[in-house]
Amino acid sequence: MGIVRAVCISDRRGIQKIDVGAATFAPDCGIVNDAHRGTWHRQVSLLSYDKIEEFKRRGANVGPGAFGENLVVEGFDFRSLPVGTRFQCGDVLLEMTQIGKECHSHCQIYHKMGDCIMPREGVFARVLHGGTISVGDEMTAIPPAADAPLRAAVVTLSDKGAAGQRVDESGPAAVELLEQAGYEIIETLILPDEQKRIETELIRLSDGRQADLVVTTGGTGFSARDCTPEATLAVATRNAPGIAEAIRAESARHTDRAMLSRGASVIRGGTLIVNLPGSPRAVRESLACILPALGHGVRILKGTAFECARPQT
Repeated sequence: MGIVRAVCISDRRGIQKIDVGAATFAPDCGIVNDAHRGTWHRQVSLLSYDKIEEFKRRGANVGPGAFGENLVVEGFDFRSLPVGTRFQCGDVLLEMTQIGKECHSHCQIYHKMGDCIMPREGVFARVLHGGTISVGDEMTAIPPAADAPLRAAVVTLSDKGAAGQRVDESGPAAVELLEQAGYEIIETLILPDEQKRIETELIRLSDGRQADLVVTTGGTGFSARDCTPEATLAVATRNAPGIAEAIRAESARHTDRAMLSRGASVIRGGTLIVNLPGSPRAVRESLACILPALGHGVRILKGTAFECARPQT
């Protein structure tokens, strides 16, 4: 059980928020009159009151909203909770969608203290059911359902696609097949072939959004700009080469150029990351090959499946 200690909003982004005591939460939008509302996954930000107090004991003079947070709640260590946790506060129902965020431009607190807790301790949520939250309200955490669908993100790597010069057909093809297999698609991205940026997004999707599966398409060939395998291997904590080998073996049934694909498959923490080729046809062929076994591997990572042996008949 948690207690709401502050409800904060701002009329523009990039500034400290102000404690207004109470606010209205709109479904699939966020907090009415707050700059961060919108149809995206970071509609509401939450920060632990206990973490703020700990930071203040280091000499920081900060008040509610100083870190850009919407809700300050006592009694929860938000970072220790899994993405997908829901928070009930009166009529309002929130669902946690991301842990932490990258700080692109350091805030005033960082420049003064050399640190800011929001990027690592703050979490984000979307509004599932609306209502009003006020200071002093009780908040309850609801763990994710054991039978919740696996969560996947799809990332298309293409310089021309990212620049709007080419329509992405491979990403939507991957989304279609993953949804047919029962996955919930939590995010889709189109990125240029820039290794550091790809690494940053793979880390965010794995650590912050806690996707069970991240599928990439494109950037696996011999071109000088093709760097998807390098970015994937750079963020890996463990290798999972069998999936990439299965994709190449399947592709070889259709073209002798399959041997030119450098796609990788790895694990980062609790996330499986799989590189697919760039063409829509190859995406469909590859996923048709690996999807029947992939879910079992992902569930092993989640700790909800434990047997890899082939079922006996």
